[in-house]
Amino acid sequence: MAGGAFAVADAPAADYGGRVTFSVVVTCLMAASGGLIFGYDIGISGGVTAMDSFLEGFFPGVLRRMASARRDEYCIYDSHTLTAFTSSLYLAGLAASLVASRVTRAIGRQAVMLAGGALFFAGAAVNAAAVNIAMLIVGRMLLGFGIGFTNQAAPVYLAETAPPKWRGAFTTGFQLFLGVGNLAANLVNYGTARIPTWGWRLSLGLAAAPAAVIVAGALLIPDTPSSLLMRGRAADARTALRRLRGGADADVDAELADVARAAEAARAHESGAFRRILRREHRPHLVMAVAVPLFQQLTCVIVIAFFSPVLFRTAGFGGNAALMGAVILGAVNLGSTLVSIATVDRYGRRPLFVTGGAVMVACQLATAWIMGTQIGKDGGSSMARGYSVAVLALTCAFSASFGWSWGPLAWVVPGEIFPVEVRSAGQGISVAVNLGATFLLTQTFLSTLCAFKYATFLYYAAWVAVMTAFVVAFLPETKGVPLEAMGDVWARHWYWGRFVHNQPGKNAEDPLR
Repeated sequence: MAGGAFAVADAPAADYGGRVTFSVVVTCLMAASGGLIFGYDIGISGGVTAMDSFLEGFFPGVLRRMASARRDEYCIYDSHTLTAFTSSLYLAGLAASLVASRVTRAIGRQAVMLAGGALFFAGAAVNAAAVNIAMLIVGRMLLGFGIGFTNQAAPVYLAETAPPKWRGAFTTGFQLFLGVGNLAANLVNYGTARIPTWGWRLSLGLAAAPAAVIVAGALLIPDTPSSLLMRGRAADARTALRRLRGGADADVDAELADVARAAEAARAHESGAFRRILRREHRPHLVMAVAVPLFQQLTCVIVIAFFSPVLFRTAGFGGNAALMGAVILGAVNLGSTLVSIATVDRYGRRPLFVTGGAVMVACQLATAWIMGTQIGKDGGSSMARGYSVAVLALTCAFSASFGWSWGPLAWVVPGEIFPVEVRSAGQGISVAVNLGATFLLTQTFLSTLCAFKYATFLYYAAWVAVMTAFVVAFLPETKGVPLEAMGDVWARHWYWGRFVHNQPGKNAEDPLR
């Protein structure tokens, strides 16, 4: 076993003989499509809030500040009502994700994804028809309920159905679809911005399209073997696993027996999962359930994705050019996610975290320097065109490094590290922290930019440095480890080993017999 902060589990992982089959690819693609609705909302919100027709109808004060002869470029969009429109979704999503963990245990992950898609569809309809801010907020909250349900279920669904050897790549598919949704939203915004008066309605209403995709996908896929076993449906679980693994060389019985043992242990402690995750033996799981999603948001990427058109306007781009900059940013993020899919199961999670963190720190420091020297401390100066392009390039590099590291891996790691007895609770906490942090950041980013000017980017650079050091010291490598053997990873870690011991019950009687 390696020592120090770089300790990882070096015992050979169980090999069930499963291969990547057409069925598992289709099933995981359908489940990963849950990322579409989250990505579409991230892209659409920032673009709509930069459209004059939308601002004129709901936030005229922002337009007045834009027209002011003397204005602070950092503070044009500083409106609590405007940020409430964006951030209200995440407050609703936080509540929904905690409820979803209980609902998942009762009806399964597939049904929760179906409910999430339906709620998001309803929210899109309300937002498209909005005539006042109250309707906008109600629509955003329905969208939040949909995202909370889907984000809780989809990453764990992917982790539970993918072959262990390729789990990282398949789980990264959630982030890939998130990137597809984000890019599609930015393209929609670029087109609808040219439609006077009602273009913003089209942007918000087209959120129904990705919602329809996930509803259709959820109807076509089975529940996971683990979820079925947790609800006592052993025959259905065997059928589902055989469909996923396929082939004569797949040791379905051996894998199902391991999953069943874990599910049997979980059923014995079915109630009180949230209390149980507070126990000493689950200390690393609780820490990671909070730290990983919190750190993902403290990279600042979510607010850059939301407010990239606003940020590019602040940096000196015109309205349409700012929207095109957001399109370029979305395309870069999508491309870098493909890099992560190709490398996460070859090189592991930790190297991608560390290299991504280093590049993000460098980009944020450079952006802070340009903003400080060009716009100035009072925000009264205009940025030269060359420097505006440099900000766009740095933002793209930042987005690319996030796209191969904290973007997908913040969904991969929580989806695979929890024991089955606290898996729903752990994922619920992880999603709740993610959405809660997003709420706070989107609610405060524009005020922070107004108050701290270019130093805002220095603040986030410091956080990225902290989280990169945290990964080096405390996150073990989980590449290729079956979910049922994950306890050994923590037991062998230089620090977490004092809390986690080899999981009991490994030699218990096979519940399938």
